[in-house]
Amino acid sequence: MIPVRRIVAAFALGALGVTLAACGTSGAPGTPKPAPPGPPASASGNAVPSRPPTLAPGPGGLTPVFTNGPRALGRTVALTFDADMTADQGPRAAGGEHFDNPRLINTLRAFKVPATVFMTGRWADQYPAEARAIGRDPLFEVANHSYSHYAFTKDCYGLPTVSEDGMRADVEKAYAAFRRAGVPHPMPYFRFPGGCYDQRALRTLSAVGVTAVQWDVVSGDAFATDSDAVARQVLEGVKPGSVVVMHCTRSAAPATERALRTIVPELRKKGFRFVKVSDLIGATDQHR
Repeated sequence: MIPVRRIVAAFALGALGVTLAACGTSGAPGTPKPAPPGPPASASGNAVPSRPPTLAPGPGGLTPVFTNGPRALGRTVALTFDADMTADQGPRAAGGEHFDNPRLINTLRAFKVPATVFMTGRWADQYPAEARAIGRDPLFEVANHSYSHYAFTKDCYGLPTVSEDGMRADVEKAYAAFRRAGVPHPMPYFRFPGGCYDQRALRTLSAVGVTAVQWDVVSGDAFATDSDAVARQVLEGVKPGSVVVMHCTRSAAPATERALRTIVPELRKKGFRFVKVSDLIGATDQHR
């Protein structure tokens, strides 16, 4: 089980050749949709604003950081799935390693569970059809997880680091990859590789206009084989407004899809409603 403050260790293994991978949708039905220029349909079916909700900049104009939605506005929870593929993993993909999990995406569709996919640009370049399918499906929204999946701070669990001068370019390169893949509206949300950030990174990315999105519930699904343990960790951690970090990859998170088959019905029994990160951020902004 990966401790709450150590989920990033699993992400960092990508630098050592054991990267967490992404979600895919080969042959999956449906029609997707999310993005910065214009958002996707809301899980509630309400009209979507012309611009996705973001948080106001922090002190000194720093990039704002979002970890969870309001606790007192009903039982909502956002499931997020990191689509991690590092810049140097092309040879592994060419050798037959699959950085996707169509079954997991289909399970989300079957359960009608909206979700936010934090995708690296490298993954979108590798799987453009799958990125496009996720990005055009109103059930999902695509957010930015950098292009390279290299760290934005030093000493981030062994990940290679992006220079300060290269941080903004790496984020913008990911958005360019989404456009090439045909993702119509990638959201203005960014998740730091490894979950590692500091004041310098927040200051540097302020010009991009994104809201940094972390989490308050770690699923422990990275490299886990016990789906019951993953489900239990999520069910014990979720509170109203929670953001859950998970992964969808056949090789590095093999238990996640099975865990979802327990997590979704159990949370619904407890009265929880699944929403996207944009819904939680919008509720947070309105609650202020």
